[in-house]
Amino acid sequence: MQLAFILYKYFPFGGLQRDFMRIALECQQRGHTIRVYTPIWEGEIPAGFEVVVVPVKALFNHKRNEKLTAWVQADLAARPVDRVIGFNKMPGLDVYYAADGCFEDKAQTLRNPLYRLWGRYKHFSDYERAVFAPESKTEILMISEVQQPLFVKHYATPTQRFHLLPPGIALDRRAPANAAEIRAEFRREFELADEDLLLVQIGSGFKTKGLDRSLKAVAALPRELRKRTRLIAIGQDDPRAFQLQARTLGISDQVEILKGRSDIPRFLLGADMLIHPAYNENTGTVLLEALVAGLPVLVSDVCGYAHYIAEADAGRVLPSPFEQEGLNSLLAEMLDDPARHASWRRNGLAFAEKADLYSMPQRAADVILAERR
Repeated sequence: MQLAFILYKYFPFGGLQRDFMRIALECQQRGHTIRVYTPIWEGEIPAGFEVVVVPVKALFNHKRNEKLTAWVQADLAARPVDRVIGFNKMPGLDVYYAADGCFEDKAQTLRNPLYRLWGRYKHFSDYERAVFAPESKTEILMISEVQQPLFVKHYATPTQRFHLLPPGIALDRRAPANAAEIRAEFRREFELADEDLLLVQIGSGFKTKGLDRSLKAVAALPRELRKRTRLIAIGQDDPRAFQLQARTLGISDQVEILKGRSDIPRFLLGADMLIHPAYNENTGTVLLEALVAGLPVLVSDVCGYAHYIAEADAGRVLPSPFEQEGLNSLLAEMLDDPARHASWRRNGLAFAEKADLYSMPQRAADVILAERR
């Protein structure tokens, strides 16, 4: 088959983008031809991929999206394919990968009613309806079971069009046989003494991921514990506001903010805890990447994959409604309990052996390539 994948932006360090790449490569490995449409491509192009960088620009994102849709539909009319797979909501899809939550639910519950008078609302509402309306034929790949009821509530989407996927954790995130050596070398490189504690926060979109909350929690640690604690945040985002916050809190010497990078497994092995107090998060793949690396996790319960941390007993889940004081005390309690650290590590590694946390690309490809009803 000739497959066309569409996404609004590709860069190597985004969760959606990494999922797209692994699914597309799985389809290619099964003998199918891959074409990709996107207005922005950053990074290497895999052998055999046809990447079409669509020449569209606009002042507003929703206008750019509409231009992209029109351009792609015209190109597909001239050069047809067997399946169209979208990683963002848009009309004309055979399969949609639901990386994002329900826009309509957020618009109705989190926004001022005046928001629904704007053109931006109409665009994203129409594009979501094109995927989830009862009359649509789009098959939906779900990665968060908590979102499906919201789509059904707002659109009455037939349940048979939903396909819940397992997580898709890359096997290179699992702790290797020489994990202790990698950890020791990493800690030498970052000048971490044996008694030093390293927190990592990983993921693009620092505001959504709650980096501001993490900085406040580090600043609130008891003095002796704070002195030996460092935080490294990694992601594709503007760090300036958070660097300023760290300076204001008096912890800038203990905080480092790095751009997205490809050696994340080293950080998962070298750190002492992953902190992820997100404001909202459809899934949170990095939570499971930490779990299978044996790294304890402190996460807010709004993340779709937070329940795995609780099930595995591989860290702590902060309940809603969020309270900064609760995060502060839980972080201090976790950092000051090395015996529990060892237990959380063992539990995470044991869970990684028995749970299906890896087969998402294969299951997604099954749906994409299935005979249509």
